[in-house]
Amino acid sequence: MYSASSMPPAPGCMWFHIGLTGRCDIESEAFDPVELTPGGFVLVTRGVGHDLSHNGQTERPDVVGVPHEYENENYALLRYGDGPVTTTLVCGMIRLASHVGQELIDALPPVIAMDGLDNLQSEWMQSSIRLMAAESKSIQPGGDTVVTRLCDILVIQSLRRWLETASEAQMGWLGALNDPSIGRAMSAIHKNPESSWGLESLAETAGMSRSAFAARFSELVGETPVKYATKVAMRRAQELLEDPTNSVAELAWRFGYNSEASFHRAFKRVTGVPPGKYRRSLESA
Repeated sequence: MYSASSMPPAPGCMWFHIGLTGRCDIESEAFDPVELTPGGFVLVTRGVGHDLSHNGQTERPDVVGVPHEYENENYALLRYGDGPVTTTLVCGMIRLASHVGQELIDALPPVIAMDGLDNLQSEWMQSSIRLMAAESKSIQPGGDTVVTRLCDILVIQSLRRWLETASEAQMGWLGALNDPSIGRAMSAIHKNPESSWGLESLAETAGMSRSAFAARFSELVGETPVKYATKVAMRRAQELLEDPTNSVAELAWRFGYNSEASFHRAFKRVTGVPPGKYRRSLESA
């Protein structure tokens, strides 16, 4: 029997692993090995394939092929091995479907690891992992919902903690999000991509003068505020084009363009293809 498994690549997703009992090693060509111990939390941020192993086990079957005991379509129990249970994990993946979510994934390191309960700092996070461990021992009615919701919360909180404490998060796009003034303007763009953002309205949102805001934004993000707002808007337009009930003309009006032609130009400038061609590619996929 096996004491190791291989997790398949999941592009556009993040794998997470939470240690409940025992230990295991998480290994991939994309990052240095990480040890997962009870209370530990590991995010494989870019969905790369990786292995979970215990005591150097070399035979590592694809986890998809391991028998699953499905509680529902989103939650299953996997039990394998020929000895007493030594390692218990909660594993899963989440997909950040929006363009902003994908940009966040691209900006993160390939793996984020938090070791042990003490390092999680927040008492409620420690309590959440203990509750998850108790629920996982014997799934009661509604227990699968408890575990999946706790996973969502722990993923979000671990990302927040990493963003607050990691030196890498203080630079570039992530650093801009963390900047009190620039981050406020970026959040406004992300929340309302269909607004006709200009330099003046963004500087006012940030609480800065136009010149100071433009210089600071360009320094952190690497492009002008208006160019960034246009990029976010066109990525949002891409998402809306996946719904066949949204016409290109309607989207041009919705995003504040005076003509369909100007919307075409902006869309192609950001995505590389005009909106009509992009929609046709979706229909033929």
